[in-house]
Amino acid sequence: MASFAKPPCDAGVIRATPHVAPAEAQAAPWILAATILGSGMVFVDGTVVNVALPALQRDLGATLAEVQWVIESFALFLAALLLAAGAAGDRFGRRRVFSLGTIIFALASVWCGIARNPLELIIARALQGIGGALLVPNSLAIISASFDDRERGKAIGTWSGATAITAAIGPVLGGWLIDEVSWRAVFFLNIPLAAAVLAIAWWHVPESRNDEEHGGLDWPGAALATLGLGGLVYGLIEAPQRGWESPDIVATLAFGVLALVAFVYAEKRHRSPMLPLRLFRLRTFSGANLLTFFLYGALGGGLFFVPLNLIQVQGYSATAAGAALLPFILLVFLLSRWAGGLVDTYGNRLPLVVGPLIAGLGYALFAVPSVGGSYWTTFFPGAFVLGLGMAVSVAPLTTTVMSSVESAFAGTASGINNAASRVAALLAVALFGAIMTPVFNFSLDRALAGLSLPPSVLEVIQAQRDKLAAIELPVQLDAAARSLASEAIANAFVSGFRWIMAISALCCVASAMVAWLMIDGGKPARSGKSDKASRPR
Repeated sequence: MASFAKPPCDAGVIRATPHVAPAEAQAAPWILAATILGSGMVFVDGTVVNVALPALQRDLGATLAEVQWVIESFALFLAALLLAAGAAGDRFGRRRVFSLGTIIFALASVWCGIARNPLELIIARALQGIGGALLVPNSLAIISASFDDRERGKAIGTWSGATAITAAIGPVLGGWLIDEVSWRAVFFLNIPLAAAVLAIAWWHVPESRNDEEHGGLDWPGAALATLGLGGLVYGLIEAPQRGWESPDIVATLAFGVLALVAFVYAEKRHRSPMLPLRLFRLRTFSGANLLTFFLYGALGGGLFFVPLNLIQVQGYSATAAGAALLPFILLVFLLSRWAGGLVDTYGNRLPLVVGPLIAGLGYALFAVPSVGGSYWTTFFPGAFVLGLGMAVSVAPLTTTVMSSVESAFAGTASGINNAASRVAALLAVALFGAIMTPVFNFSLDRALAGLSLPPSVLEVIQAQRDKLAAIELPVQLDAAARSLASEAIANAFVSGFRWIMAISALCCVASAMVAWLMIDGGKPARSGKSDKASRPR
């Protein structure tokens, strides 16, 4: 639930294919089925696993840092390898790379389902991220290569709508599985889906590749991006426990920064870089991606904590928590077509100023509830307003990105923008956790100072601080003392949660400011020819 990635409509890299073989009529439905099911597995895991976090934290005794790594290990490899994996499909065959990604994702899902401790689960999730990176961009590339110009738009629209529906249903279905079976069932559900994807792909999906692609794959860039992002994420997640002055943390953060600097240098020198830096000379393109970074950082980082609040503090079941953000998902889905026309009417800038501001109001509303109360008066208003704000933002943002460059760069621009959204969420989850921990500790210390709890109980709480609201109190504690201690823990979490929501709201305001200052206010050209300003030199 808390890991809503960039919408499926631009989730991959659509690359130009010199020779497109239109899909035969009988093969077209199978191609769509394989790509929808394959991508759907990745998108659903990106939302369902957040609902499962409280259950696996309880069963595996995971700390906040370990829970963050369950999300971050997946997001890290997915974000860092997305562009390189799309290029690999162009070179070695899109169906082949898509199928390889499906196999890796399925095997990693089995490992997730049988993981005995947090470390195993984190490693398995990293492998899932590698599989997802191979799978997602090549699903759209297969569609682009298999349908001609007349049918391609309809095919991508069908893919987008179907994957959006799976993203909406996923958290509710996953929550039910968690409540009725186990959080492990969420991962095992991928096995029959992967088997169906592979069977359809091998028997009905034609192979395609870009025969004119001769440049070397940018694996050095992918490696440096992974090391750089990994260093930053590790430092941000571990710093609250080890201390910001710890030599390990300082060294890791410095390493991450140096690796990212080396990544930029490598991209400048590589013949076929996965991140063509020349595109960022375009003001609107740069502005759109900076806006994406702030907006999706708020989305991924802020909503990471929503299931923890709903389940561990508010007492929601996993099913109810999975359904809590349905208003958000449904509004984005239902209003995206309408919002897409806003650019034609008002130009690029205005929707991208107004949309993030509405989304920021949604986060502000999330900061209002304390502990208890009806869903309809506590979390529904925030979910509804956030959904409205994102609905106004998403389609115009995609349109702005795609219209800011020449059509020859459309696939690359889409991939970069999607990668920006994933990197933003990756870093935000780590950074927001580093903010949540000290606020929680300060609030908890202040509350416990006013309670007369036995020293043994205080020691137990002290030893489990890194679990936040998942702290388990001693079973022998009397009911009155348990109630007071539980209330102190819940209120401490809410204090930190409010800080996170406030920061998310400020990120949305920053997005609106970027749109106002950097996005071209004009309407997209109708001539089909790109403006000279959109031609990177």
